[in-house]
Amino acid sequence: MTSKSIPLLINKEGAKTKQLKVMVLGAGHEVGRSCIVVQFCERKTVMFDCGVHMGRTDEKKFPDFDMLAQINKQAKSMNEIVDVVCISHFHLDHIGALPYFTEHLNYSNPILASHPTKYVSPLLLQDYCLIANKGNLTTKMSLGTTETDARRGAMEYTIEDIESCMKKVQGVSLEERVTLFANTKDEMIIECYYAGHVLGAVMFYIRMPHYDNVSVLYTGDYNMTSDRHLGSAKVPSNLQCDLLITESTYATMIRESRQVRERNLLTKIYECVISNKGKVLIPVFALGRAQELMLLLEEYWKRMNLSHVPILF
Repeated sequence: MTSKSIPLLINKEGAKTKQLKVMVLGAGHEVGRSCIVVQFCERKTVMFDCGVHMGRTDEKKFPDFDMLAQINKQAKSMNEIVDVVCISHFHLDHIGALPYFTEHLNYSNPILASHPTKYVSPLLLQDYCLIANKGNLTTKMSLGTTETDARRGAMEYTIEDIESCMKKVQGVSLEERVTLFANTKDEMIIECYYAGHVLGAVMFYIRMPHYDNVSVLYTGDYNMTSDRHLGSAKVPSNLQCDLLITESTYATMIRESRQVRERNLLTKIYECVISNKGKVLIPVFALGRAQELMLLLEEYWKRMNLSHVPILF
């Protein structure tokens, strides 16, 4: 799906029209480069996530930032177009383009993320930067490009860019109320709610009280099933929004229960390690999945008295 702008008019009986304009800069019918922009009543503009597409190396690796010019064609900087950026969690498809947006497109308005996201993100961003630089450098030099030119074009941002970018991120707590543009007609109230998924993942709820309380809930990635180290997503039971923007990667998929998936995995591991005296290699994300897997294996090892079998991580 190409990037798209969607104007929405929301009417309520006895209330004035609420206007929301949604721009899909990335993650429309694709997994990667999540970036949704919402303009509230032609007054304030919010960017939800700013991710990178891990499978691309062309211009579609980053969100379609050129679309932002549609909001304010007279704008001379990104600060005149986007008023606040909200990052849902630390996965690169949701934050990987942020250093480029701040350090190369010179955005310096507020950036909000949970405290865990603020402190974990630099680790993933720096790792991604180093790997991307090394891979691109090797490929370009194999095609005859000089090392100097290859290094110049290897990656759109540097470790220094990441450090500078993350200093601009404001950490927020669950259910903390952040008020922007206070005491003005454009006052905007932002709250975040627990999303599960990974450590620090949050949903953002934003409303403008002086514009008939027009509101948006952006979920990012979320999980409705708790596991050993994360709970299930939750929002207040009385929360109401005019627009819901939700993650839908697995919306049409019916999955087996967690208990069934775990039992199948552990059975295969036992057969390989104990019955066949083999070794098991499990590729897994270093953050989130790895911790859950270690807790699962620790519990199973104790139950099956397998302390003599080493687990290396």
